[in-house]
Amino acid sequence: MKGPLEHIRVLDLTIARAGPMAVRLLADWGADVIKIEPPPRKDAQGNSVTGGRRGPDEQNLHRNKRSLAIDLKHADGKALFHRLAKEADVVVENFRSAVKYRLGVDYETLKEINPGLVYASISGFGQDGPDSQRPGVDQIIQGMSGLMSITGESEHGPMRAGIAISDTSAGMFLGQGILLALLHRERTGQGQWVHTSLLEAMLSKLDFQGARYTMSGEEPAQQGNDHPTQVPMGMFQAKDGHVNIAAFGGQMWQRFCDALNAVNLLQHPDYQGVGSRTRQRAQIKADMNAVTSAFTVSELVQRLNDAGVPCGPINTIPQAFENPQVQHLRMAVPAPHHDMGELHLVRSPINLSAYPHPTSLTRAAPDPGADGAAVLGGFGITAGEIAALQTAGVID
Repeated sequence: MKGPLEHIRVLDLTIARAGPMAVRLLADWGADVIKIEPPPRKDAQGNSVTGGRRGPDEQNLHRNKRSLAIDLKHADGKALFHRLAKEADVVVENFRSAVKYRLGVDYETLKEINPGLVYASISGFGQDGPDSQRPGVDQIIQGMSGLMSITGESEHGPMRAGIAISDTSAGMFLGQGILLALLHRERTGQGQWVHTSLLEAMLSKLDFQGARYTMSGEEPAQQGNDHPTQVPMGMFQAKDGHVNIAAFGGQMWQRFCDALNAVNLLQHPDYQGVGSRTRQRAQIKADMNAVTSAFTVSELVQRLNDAGVPCGPINTIPQAFENPQVQHLRMAVPAPHHDMGELHLVRSPINLSAYPHPTSLTRAAPDPGADGAAVLGGFGITAGEIAALQTAGVID
């Protein structure tokens, strides 16, 4: 089944994770995404961040794309790319500023070739400003954005999040920006430059934690597995493991105590209001653990959810994907690979009633340059021209 973006042609110049994340959004919903990459070297070991093309990281990032290997440092390679860009709807890149200008794939150059082009960029720190030329990777941004200062427990020092959250957030925001620019072009016929950075994305993702500072000067602190503002809400001890429980507010607190027959908690003089429970954060957690540790994980999940109190287990990644609700949602879907067979990758979380998720992804991630002849033929480039470009080493 084709998607809502089937009329959109995208040239993907991105590497690493953030840029490919943005482009994957377009590819998963039907855009014709052509990954432009250098001709593979025989001694190449794969991207240092995301590994080799046939590994799980790059397969998940580059599924539903086609690959064309062009040497952009070659004059004919640059000319070929300009020829493709003239007919493209979107170009996405995450080069350092000096690199994209040296290669001739910057916005100013390409908009002269194609005024309707949506040109999209991701950087570490932004396209201008005092840090704009600095290299930026996820962990550096996690630290600089303040995220690590509020993650983990204070006695253990700052802690990184368990995923590349600034990369993935920047990719998501750039994907949204591209769609906004395409809507603007549909109305006006005008292209534009869309850009974000890991730093901007991560500061935005701080959300209410950031607004606590910007509005009132409050400095959020590490709270470990407890919610920073809602009490009680966090991780609690069960007889055979741990669970997360959200019992904040008057009604939730009443339901929690009733479901677990915690009369002493309900009647405790220190816990007779939201404010008093918040002030007694450490004490209330200890007293709740004394109650919850008498029940198994499954008992707590059943009792509390039946009472309308959110409660869930602390799953491993395998347990998460084997969860019956996740199985029902079909979050892991097959993708056909010509050599490795059927791979299972993580589908888009977006659901559109007009475009139900297919039972399989269109294709697994291609080997570098695998679709060269077919891609160029689709741009009207003849077999003779393709052969000459191959002979000159411009394409693989």
